[in-house]
This record gives sequence, structure tokens and C-alpha cells, in this order.
Amino acid sequence: MPTVTPNLWFDTEGEEAATFYTSIFPNSRITEIARYGSAGPRPEGSVMTVAFELDGQAFIALNGGPQFTFNEAISLQVSCSGQDEVDRFWTSLSEGGEEGPCGWLKDRFGVSWQIIPSALPRLLADPDRERSQRVMAAMLKMKKIEVEELERAAAAA
Repeated sequence: MPTVTPNLWFDTEGEEAATFYTSIFPNSRITEIARYGSAGPRPEGSVMTVAFELDGQAFIALNGGPQFTFNEAISLQVSCSGQDEVDRFWTSLSEGGEEGPCGWLKDRFGVSWQIIPSALPRLLADPDRERSQRVMAAMLKMKKIEVEELERAAAAA
């Protein structure tokens, strides 16, 4: 059975990023570190790749150099059970990074994340279009998603 493993290209911060991410997510760990050898192209002994898992999902961090950087064209979505999880992931991942609109943020390495409470897709899928549109309008005004505000918007008459 084939597996799909996201590969994140860093300049030199792959190990630092993997250590940071595994400290935030439960059931996470670094599984392997490979280093450049004498053939290069980076200094011998420097970290080439870091294999790690975030709550069981495999990732690779590659220290490939400065030629590529992250942008919002790809993001990692964190599905949260409630506001406490949203708050915890938002605070941890946005530290040293930047907050964006509608539950999006960039961490200090430039990786984009979506911190989404389970209430958001449920409320947006409400068969009552007026309710779902009130929720959408409320979300569009937020940076970090606030579940209570979404619920109030859905309940408003």
C-alpha cells in the first residue's frame, strides 16, 4: 500500500522545526535524522533530513537550502475538538510567526496552518442557508476562530 508523506523544505531549520512541532502535538516524535556526507551539497555532518510524526502522521523536514520558501498555497489543517484545543494550537504555532484571517496562521518557519474547531464545518454545512451564512460572515471577521461567537451567529435571528 503506498503512503503519502509531506516533505517540508527548509533552508537549515528542519531539525529545529521538527523538534518544535513534536513538542506541540500529542503522540509525536522524531524518528530519524540523516546527515549530509562528504559528497555534499551541504556541509558534511549537517542535518539533511529529519523524519518525524505528528500524532501518527509521517513528515520529512529537508534542509535543502534557501532557494524555496513556504507560502499559503499549501497549509496543514489541525482539526480541533473545541476552543481549548484551538487556543492551545493557535498560541503555540503562531508564537514568533504571524496570525492570518479565518483560522490561518504562519509559524515562525513560514509554514501555513489552519486551526479549525469541529464546530466550524458543522455550522457552515447547516441546511438553513441563513444560519450558515451568518456563521460565514462571523468567521470572515476573525483571526483565531472563536467557537462561542460562531454559535451566537448561528443562533441569531
